[in-house]
Amino acid sequence: MPFLKKFSLDWSNVTEEDRSEFPFNIEPLQKLNEYTFTSNVTFFMGDNGSGKSTLLEAIGASCGFSIVGGRDLVIRKEKDDDSLSSIMRLSWLPKVTNGFYFRAETFDTFANYIDELARDVGSSAYRPYGGKSLNEVSHGQGFLTFFTNRFASKGIYILDEPESALSPQNQLAFLRIIWELEQEGQAQFIIATHSPILLAYPGAKLLHFSERNISEIEYEATDHYNLTRDFLNNRERYFRTLFVDD
Repeated sequence: MPFLKKFSLDWSNVTEEDRSEFPFNIEPLQKLNEYTFTSNVTFFMGDNGSGKSTLLEAIGASCGFSIVGGRDLVIRKEKDDDSLSSIMRLSWLPKVTNGFYFRAETFDTFANYIDELARDVGSSAYRPYGGKSLNEVSHGQGFLTFFTNRFASKGIYILDEPESALSPQNQLAFLRIIWELEQEGQAQFIIATHSPILLAYPGAKLLHFSERNISEIEYEATDHYNLTRDFLNNRERYFRTLFVDD
């Protein structure tokens, strides 16, 4: 069962003025008061700008993680805004402090930081990542190396679009990594993704972020599944619509 049982948002602490500002002005989030986790694997899915990454960041910040990616990475960017975490409360059983927040878009920054650390402290900096620089392998291999070596202890893992550098085959390998830890009761995963492959993970809960609200959804009811299936079965019809002169 999940370590993180529930999160709640106390909107009474948000002024009317703040409700008109990011991130408190995201409509689906405004309608969310709490959510109870019932699976070790939960996916946030929906269109860009629907608030899934914003909520993910708030959970990561509330867990004490750097929302750039990883407890041991302290670099921050100006665009980071974890103010939603100021009204968030987490409920645990038991409390878990191990884990990290992974953000795909800043993985290169993370890999470069580890290289800089290795120049200061030696090759021991690479020990948690397979013993060598993450920049010495392909982007996708770097992702898998990172996951394989860092998903090694009891913890909560919060991941923003981990599929972005993974081929379809490596997405399946990633699902196997999740399964091995999740089956042992050693890990909880909260993942924002657009991948219909990852969303198919058996037993996962899917939270759909629409323009107006957030609700659980079955895999076969998602646009990710239906659009992908329809495109693969009818790609010529899509091409006739897409590739026409105005």
